Amino acid sequence: MKQRTLFIVTALTLLVAFAVGVLLYTTAQEREAARLAEANRASLLRMHAPTLGPAEAPVTIVEFIDPACETCAEFYPRVKQLLAAHPGRIRLVLRWAPFHPGSDKVVAAIEAARRQDKLWPALEALLASQHEWTANHRPDVGRALARLQTVGLDMERLGFDMTAPEIATAIAQDVADAQTLNVTKTPEFFVNGKPLPRFGWDELQTLVEEALAR
Repeated sequence: MKQRTLFIVTALTLLVAFAVGVLLYTTAQEREAARLAEANRASLLRMHAPTLGPAEAPVTIVEFIDPACETCAEFYPRVKQLLAAHPGRIRLVLRWAPFHPGSDKVVAAIEAARRQDKLWPALEALLASQHEWTANHRPDVGRALARLQTVGLDMERLGFDMTAPEIATAIAQDVADAQTLNVTKTPEFFVNGKPLPRFGWDELQTLVEEALAR
C-alpha cells in the first residue's frame, strides 16, 4: 500500500514538474518573440516604405519582396485577399529586397511610378506579367518598362525619376535592413514584428490570425 502511494505521489510530482517546465518554456518563448519583435521594429518600419491599409490597424504585415521573384508573384494576390478579408484590421508594409541581378532597376522603376501616384498599379502589372520580362530569375528591364507603358505612366518622366538619389537611398536602406533582419530570400514576412516560424502560406495565415485574436 505504501509503495503504491509512493508511486502515485512520485508520478504526480513528475507531472507537475513537467507542466511547470512546459509553462516556463512557453513563457520564455513568448518573451523572446516579444523581444525580437521590439528589436526588429526599427529595421522593419521606415517612413519611405509603401503601405496599404490604415496606420492604426492592429496587425501589420511587413513583406520583403523582389519583383523578379516567382514566389512573390504567387503570394501577392493572396496577401491582398487576406487584407480584403479583414478590412481595416491589417496594414501591409512593403520593403524591397532586390536579390536577383537587375531587380534593383525594376524596383527603381516601381518607385519612380510612385511619383506619379501609380506604385501599386505598376507593381501589380509587373507581378502579373512577370513571365514576360523575367527569365531564370533575371529581369529584362527593357521589357519590364515596356509593360509599365500599359499603366498609363509618363515614361519619359519615369526614366528620369528612376535615377533620383532618393530612390537609390531608399532601396539601399531596405537592403541594409534586410541584412540586419537576416532576410536571405523572398518573400519574407513579419507579423507585428515577429518572423514566420518557417516559410509557408499556412504559417503566415496562422500568425496573422493569432495577432488578430489578441
